[in-house]
Amino acid sequence: MTPGALSDLRGRDVSRETADRLAAFVALLAKWNPRINLVSPATLTEVWTRHVVDSLQVFDLAAASGGHWVDLGTGGGFPGLVVAIVAADEAPDLRVTLLESDQRKAAFLAAALRETQVRATILAERIEAADPLSADIVSARALAPLDRLLGYAARHMRPSGKAFFPKGRTCDAELDEALASWRFRYQKHPSRTDSQAVILQIEDIARG
Repeated sequence: MTPGALSDLRGRDVSRETADRLAAFVALLAKWNPRINLVSPATLTEVWTRHVVDSLQVFDLAAASGGHWVDLGTGGGFPGLVVAIVAADEAPDLRVTLLESDQRKAAFLAAALRETQVRATILAERIEAADPLSADIVSARALAPLDRLLGYAARHMRPSGKAFFPKGRTCDAELDEALASWRFRYQKHPSRTDSQAVILQIEDIARG
């Protein structure tokens, strides 16, 4: 891993092995992206801050040492694959499931797991059709409005579980819309990568 990439982690310490795995993942992402469009090409030059650190902060907020983490609509691996990479060293008892219906993206995720030599389960199924996964932690990034995310989380999360959803400028409007149909507790955590963004931590989800 290059010193520049390490500095792009915004002061977040990781082991040398984790750093090398993250670098291997980013290199593979750059190789596959022209064919599959895993992330916006405009963000590839900022992949460490825009995508990796953004995912790391979700992992840190969840503070999971074990249990089952389900990432919905993993896409190019954010945050789910980053979670799996960091967990291999920092939370080896954490079980990670990557739920991604796009077969090409699922193939990329499988290649990335082989390249980084970390373990996670890939489910190439639609979120609505997959059997309930009884997750302790659910995450999703840039996937859907909050109202829809709550339905996904309610399906796949244990009653005692927590959901973590990064949200941008539309967060308050999405909360208002969701609260018309759902009951839930939430906290807003400031984003380390975007002053106008937050990570929503949500618990006790029930239909309103």
